[in-house]
Amino acid sequence: MKKLSMLMVAAATAFCMQACHSNKDSKAAADSMNNAHDTTKMDTAKKDTTKTVMTVNGDDAKFAVNAADGGMAEVMLGKLAQEKTTNPAIKDFGAMMVTDHSKANDELKALAKSKNIALPLVVSADKQKAYDDLNKKTGADFDKAYVDAMIDGHKSTEKLMKDESKDGKDADLQAFATKVLPTVQAHLIKIQDIKKSMKK
Repeated sequence: MKKLSMLMVAAATAFCMQACHSNKDSKAAADSMNNAHDTTKMDTAKKDTTKTVMTVNGDDAKFAVNAADGGMAEVMLGKLAQEKTTNPAIKDFGAMMVTDHSKANDELKALAKSKNIALPLVVSADKQKAYDDLNKKTGADFDKAYVDAMIDGHKSTEKLMKDESKDGKDADLQAFATKVLPTVQAHLIKIQDIKKSMKK
């Protein structure tokens, strides 16, 4: 039984990797897999216990997928900021994004694995487009666009973490959101301060 379960996990991972590297959006592929493994949507009489099933509901899985997508994007953009900006405050902020979000991403990956939640392997098409658009900018245009993107992104992430912290059904994911929320809020304050300093 354990061997069969491991085979199902391997097959699911292979499917996700294939889907993530095809034209299908990585985030959508992860959502689709989680939807298929959501026990709350299965007919109890027809449940197939040989299949890999999530140990969380669909909303908690969606939170994990969105958090992973956002976290990966923050790391990518943080690296880009370190390469492209000449503003020391933005460069330092970018480095902080890489460090803090990599740590949170690793924690989320381990949590998702323990609950059979499929996460995207690469950023969503929307996040990739935002990265590509930002990568085309230089100098003050880049700095302004990056800072604005970080403010918008951290406001969205703050809401995501607050909602899961308040409404999440899985205790571990709820605890993760509660733990990450103050860091996200600190990032938001920091980037808002950087934006104010740029106007002087």
